[in-house]
Amino acid sequence: MKLTFIGADHEVTGSCHLLSACGKNILIDYGMEQGKDYFENVPIPVSAPEIDYVFLTHAHVDHSGNLPLLYAKGFRGKIYSTDATCDLCNIMLRDCAHIQMQEAEWRNRKAKRNKEITQMEPSYTMEDAEKTIKTFIPCRYGEEIDVCDGVKIRFTDIGHLLGSASIEVWVTEKNVTKKIVFSGDIGNKAQPLIKDPHFTDSADYVLIESTYGDRLHSTERPDYIKELSEILDRTFARGGNVVIPSFAVGRTQEMLYFIRKIKKDGLVKSLPNFPVFVDSPLAVEATEIFNDNRYECYDEEAMELVKKRINPITFPGLNLAITTEESRAINEDPEPKVIISASGMCEAGRVRHHLKHNLWREECTILFVGYQSIGTTGRAIIDGAEQIKLFGETVDVKADICKLEGLSGHADKNGLIEWMNGFTAKRPKKVFVVHGEDCVCSSFAKTLKDEYGFDTYAPYSGTEFDLISGTFIKEAVPIPKKTKEAALVSDVYARLKAAGARLIGIIAKSEGMTNKDKAKFADQIIALCEKWGK
Repeated sequence: MKLTFIGADHEVTGSCHLLSACGKNILIDYGMEQGKDYFENVPIPVSAPEIDYVFLTHAHVDHSGNLPLLYAKGFRGKIYSTDATCDLCNIMLRDCAHIQMQEAEWRNRKAKRNKEITQMEPSYTMEDAEKTIKTFIPCRYGEEIDVCDGVKIRFTDIGHLLGSASIEVWVTEKNVTKKIVFSGDIGNKAQPLIKDPHFTDSADYVLIESTYGDRLHSTERPDYIKELSEILDRTFARGGNVVIPSFAVGRTQEMLYFIRKIKKDGLVKSLPNFPVFVDSPLAVEATEIFNDNRYECYDEEAMELVKKRINPITFPGLNLAITTEESRAINEDPEPKVIISASGMCEAGRVRHHLKHNLWREECTILFVGYQSIGTTGRAIIDGAEQIKLFGETVDVKADICKLEGLSGHADKNGLIEWMNGFTAKRPKKVFVVHGEDCVCSSFAKTLKDEYGFDTYAPYSGTEFDLISGTFIKEAVPIPKKTKEAALVSDVYARLKAAGARLIGIIAKSEGMTNKDKAKFADQIIALCEKWGK
């Protein structure tokens, strides 16, 4: 009975853990790595055909995106997830395959013209994705499922995304039963549409994510409707577009929920009937899946609208762009508008075309509504980059850059601690802290240990743990990823550099300040320099 840590250990993305028990090999998640990776991940220690089951916490590609790759390598087992996660993966995995095949085709065309560029094959094909989808077993929240002799599971709503779940796994071997709980991504409270995270009260072992394990959301919940209304109003008044890089699944539907209310209450005076374009075939399909799963997944507020025969995520003036032609036409229309497009971190997808058309325009606004990982284009823009490379071109950043603060699908530090303190019937013997930036995993593990008395450990990829004896078989050490840089930059130092870049960006845009404000700003910067420059 052994647990092997493979992915998202001292990193935020690429979730993958292997449970070996009862003669079975079980993966909990198998996601893609996104953004900058600092450490090498060990390979899965068994071949794909030897994997019997996958238990999937939710549909985001950093948890699910490599499942078709597993199939391509020979996996023929079953994938267990909630009903809504099955539905979302049906579109998201096909979308991943489509993007990879497109990128390979684009790169191979360039390789024909440039001998220095190597040909590439996509990690998997559309056929792999479609066959993977057929291996899914849909499950209902709260239902205990006997997977095989000695293995039982239950999915609990964790409030992060439609269909997201923590997974309780009971494993019985040689008359010894151990219960392992995988948190998945724990949701933020009071999100639009979906329910708050539910607690689990007992476990022998827990794997808890720590994405926001070093930060707190505002104690006062921001008035998103008011903030968004003001951003739309001032942008439309100066004749610009509002481009919202948004994850196609989850955040897009939340934005539609807000905009429906803004339009209903007439809160945008400069252009009351402003058009809204959702430019993402994936987001369009995902919105339909939200509607299909509303009775099991929507919260009370959303269900009150449904009972009144009001669709919470549609309204007059909503346009859905499916084809490439429809996408191109959006920027040919001079009328101010809202453009919601994926990907949320601006790393791929149609949003990069919209950035190319709008980022350099001072009258426009780029509005970020989700977490931006270190190393992504979105993070660079948020941190004050003055120029961005898009499709081989350098684009000046002159648009107004805004962010809806606190709008997060992730629980903050207090939310994570609250979930951990929910283990009241049986406190876990060991808590493994995963899914966070390097220093965050370590600091959050220390917080849980020092302040709340949990026996914690933040494993690196390759760590192995014996679940029966409660001892480590192997404690892995971090292996820095080989890069062109001479040394690995720590996350803390990366944050410091990013803060400096952001400050420079603010200074560059301070010309319009009053002389009094500029003088005050300069004094504050000088004081900081004197404090830290000694």
